[in-house]
Amino acid sequence: MPQDNMIKLECTACRRVNYHSKKNKKTLKTRLELKKFCRHCKQTQPHKETK
Repeated sequence: MPQDNMIKLECTACRRVNYHSKKNKKTLKTRLELKKFCRHCKQTQPHKETK
C-alpha cells in the first residue's frame, strides 16, 4: 500500500487521531472532513484531515 495516499483523521473536539484512510490526492485537492465516531468523546464528531 503506497504511503503517499494515506491520511490521518483528527477529532475536532479532543484533537486525537482516531482514523487512518486513503485518498486520491490528484483528484481531491481540499482537505477531507467526515463525521465519525470518536471513542474518547463517546459521540459522533467531525474529523478533519491532518498531515
